[in-house]
Amino acid sequence: MLVKWIRCTVVDRRGFERGQRKWAGLLGEPGFRGQGGGWSRGRPDVAHVFAFWESRAFYDSFMARSHDRLAAAQVGTFKDIQVKLFDHRFDVKTGFEPRFADADVARVAHCRVHEDRAEHFALMQEKVWNPAMAGSPGMLRGLFGEAPGSEFLVLSMWQSAAEHGKYRVERVERLGLRARTAADVAALNGDVVQLEPTWTV
Repeated sequence: MLVKWIRCTVVDRRGFERGQRKWAGLLGEPGFRGQGGGWSRGRPDVAHVFAFWESRAFYDSFMARSHDRLAAAQVGTFKDIQVKLFDHRFDVKTGFEPRFADADVARVAHCRVHEDRAEHFALMQEKVWNPAMAGSPGMLRGLFGEAPGSEFLVLSMWQSAAEHGKYRVERVERLGLRARTAADVAALNGDVVQLEPTWTV
């Protein structure tokens, strides 16, 4: 599965939200699996969107045919857009499905990893971080994705911001030491996203 992560700064909130609803046109696109997103809890003008495709071939076909027509409704409503594509490598917890209806927030972590540490980083994600996250109350599902150049995405869905906050306070520092994360990671950007039900396709 291919994961597309879009982050942008919104300059016309009402126009952007109106345009976001037009993405319902993705339904019926060959290979489309789901899309959702919302607003950054830390920076209210930043929007995140996550889209899921069965394969790169289906995604490329959509980009060549229908993308620009659907995107036209949002032209001029945002700036500083960043788009990244990741290949799904494994699930956090089990049976990841691109569903958003039961989640209140999503946590996204984007890691650039030292090249010689990439395999160690992925192994620690599987052996240390995943079991801890999967065992946290309120954590619904997640995935670990990889892009060329030792870039990784960890996306997790949570029942509430409060549940995610408890996990962060109680576990993250201890797990980081155990996984020797500081030795692996060159740069880390993260955000907590308040999911908007009307953006779900």
